[in-house]
Amino acid sequence: MREGVVVDELPDYVERVLEVAERIPAGRVMSYGDVAEYLGEGGPRQVGRAMALYGGGVPWWRVVRADGVLLAGSELRALEHYREEGTPLRERGGPAARDHVPRLDMRRARWDGG
Repeated sequence: MREGVVVDELPDYVERVLEVAERIPAGRVMSYGDVAEYLGEGGPRQVGRAMALYGGGVPWWRVVRADGVLLAGSELRALEHYREEGTPLRERGGPAARDHVPRLDMRRARWDGG
């Protein structure tokens, strides 16, 4: 954004991405690629960028990586939402501290937009 310029409207693609994020039911998720496929345009990177820049006002934790790994830097906040909503998780166990952070059970948590 240029200094002194106020943006009244979001780009159309961003609006559409945010609308999909708002439609995802509690306890379910869509990957970035799922959202792009549902919209029939763009790809995972475009969806991720839209969510990173504009997704703070929608349930951002419901648009995720396809492998179910929680987004670095936001994993604890997201995990609170997942547990509150009953989103299916796969507990991880291993010697490294990062192995103790669960990942999403994408097979059970994925929503197809229907």
